[in-house]
Amino acid sequence: MISGKTTLIAHLGFPTESFKAPMIYNPWFDQQGIDAVVVPMGVRPEDYALALPQIMRFSNLRGALVTMPHKVTTMALVDETTPTARVAGACNAVLKRPDGTLLGDMFDGAGFVRGVQRKGRSFEGARVLVSGSGGVGSAIAASIAAAGPAELALFDAYAASAEALAGRLRTHYPQLVVRTGANDPAGYDIVVNATPLGMKEGDPLPFDVARIAPSTFVGEVVMKTEITPLLRAAMDKGCQVQVGTDMLFEQIPAYLEFFGFGTTTAEALRAVAKLHY
Repeated sequence: MISGKTTLIAHLGFPTESFKAPMIYNPWFDQQGIDAVVVPMGVRPEDYALALPQIMRFSNLRGALVTMPHKVTTMALVDETTPTARVAGACNAVLKRPDGTLLGDMFDGAGFVRGVQRKGRSFEGARVLVSGSGGVGSAIAASIAAAGPAELALFDAYAASAEALAGRLRTHYPQLVVRTGANDPAGYDIVVNATPLGMKEGDPLPFDVARIAPSTFVGEVVMKTEITPLLRAAMDKGCQVQVGTDMLFEQIPAYLEFFGFGTTTAEALRAVAKLHY
């Protein structure tokens, strides 16, 4: 039950149809007896710069979860950002502090990396390819860089995005080999789809699956379906995979701490989640 005492967390993005976070957070809040709710709010890109400051004025709002396509834009709309967000060049969480100022942080990368590591795969010394250098791809690349890979390759359909991300990574991780410009998955230990490809029926695959070895770990960020066409093709080759929602479950404990709601585990969240595809 939502009442006048309920604390709101906005879930900002566009379109909202594929949002999964409310089906994870809200059952957990209910179970814990926490009077809070995550509310999807669709905001078109052209309206976002005006909408975010106004939404953040709501007196019963704690902050916001931020998703596609607003993660990069949000950086310029908050008062302060964490180092993680600055390396990623994007943020997916905004906290409204008691004085009304806005703090932006980024948890996508940490969630993705923790999920892969919990499946027994290590990034240390690995060759990794990340396709997509927008908000989520930048965050994942930043967290992978911190996990000690030997090489990190970046690809984006808009080459300037990949080059900008590569520059930020080289500044913070000068020993890391960073490459750009190619999307060929051959020879990589871990490949990651951090693009929207797979959200729409008929989308092309983000990689040439014929070039992916059975020993390669394939990670996905798309959450519209649990097993996307990319993951189905990778599994058919014998690859170990990570579904898009794993990244979400693994980062939610950090989100909860950020918003002041305590913490939990991915297992506890999965036990009560009511996901629908």
